[in-house]
Amino acid sequence: MTPTTIAWLCLIGSILTEVAGMISLKYSHGFSQLGPTLLAITCILASLWLISLSLKQLELGVTYAVWAGSSSAVLALIGIGFYSESATLIKSIGIVLTIFGVVMLNISS
Repeated sequence: MTPTTIAWLCLIGSILTEVAGMISLKYSHGFSQLGPTLLAITCILASLWLISLSLKQLELGVTYAVWAGSSSAVLALIGIGFYSESATLIKSIGIVLTIFGVVMLNISS
């Protein structure tokens, strides 16, 4: 595997651990539940470590935008699918535009 491929895999891992950390944070109830709190902290630290590894090869702007956009879109979809959050037209358009933006950034780099 090339260093760039490894960097992209680290970025994907960072996105997934960020999503897991945010879901755990929801269950921590303001850090009042020890298990979910520890899991949230661990996942968020792992996400930061993985994104730092990806930054060795990938551009800062693209890396951060892909990380933040992908995490936001995935969490919005999880919120709609598993937590009965509203699926308004505006929210749906925002998710589609976020995904489109991430794809465009990947194409441009």
